[in-house]
Amino acid sequence: MTESLPAVGRTAVGVAGLRARESRRPDRLFDDPHAAAFFTAGRSVLPENRPAGGLGAFFASQVVIRTRFYDEYLLGSGCAQVVLLAAGLDARAFRLPWPAGTRLFELDLPEVLAFKDGVLAEQGAEPSCERIAVPVDLREDWASPLRAAGFVPDVPTAWLAEGLLVYLSRDEADRMLTTVTGLSAPGSTVSFEHRADGTPDSLLARAKAAPGSEHITGLWKGGLGDRAPEWLREHGWEPATVTGARLAADYGRPDDATPGGFVTAVCQSSTLR
Repeated sequence: MTESLPAVGRTAVGVAGLRARESRRPDRLFDDPHAAAFFTAGRSVLPENRPAGGLGAFFASQVVIRTRFYDEYLLGSGCAQVVLLAAGLDARAFRLPWPAGTRLFELDLPEVLAFKDGVLAEQGAEPSCERIAVPVDLREDWASPLRAAGFVPDVPTAWLAEGLLVYLSRDEADRMLTTVTGLSAPGSTVSFEHRADGTPDSLLARAKAAPGSEHITGLWKGGLGDRAPEWLREHGWEPATVTGARLAADYGRPDDATPGGFVTAVCQSSTLR
């Protein structure tokens, strides 16, 4: 099952390992009871002889901070319809206390969702909301399969693109977010990572220089770069940004501050068909 995971899908296994480690802490910022099972089932796809203090060390704090931030973003969105773009191996549909009536769509590559569903089935996991898995390639037409799975464009939606845009080119990111905009009723929200290009001591630059990181950093294409807030504003969204350092302080982890941060935006106008 793990052998079929594509390269970008294998990164989710390493991220699951970081979430599992955080979940074991007595002062954890979140609890993901399925992360360890994902990591155990998939660890064989990770490179052997990974150097200590390698790529995982750079992203551990960032993964923890973003997981907590996105959990709060989704639960506080007020939207009964949720779409996780590149859902990966996070088990939000199972571990978060969703309000009654929430419908959550998980979009990812077929191989990733098949691996995920297999592990969850072995765990006997039951979702705490209505979960609909939609196997798609986000670089292709994914709106049609999403609609066919029951997505309702007229309903305000909370969109999340966690750890995704960096793997897309600028054109691919533009197309994906244009599709999101076209499917979003006023009051919808969207969130993803945002950091300025070329900032001193940037997380991405340091990660690229880490020994043995080429299998991951070689997949990065940059996404929208530092233009995300402007792009969102130009397309009918009202964006707000927050830094990783601010969140780390708010969460009682000031020593875990990471460069960059996140953008969250609310749809002000509608281009619904």
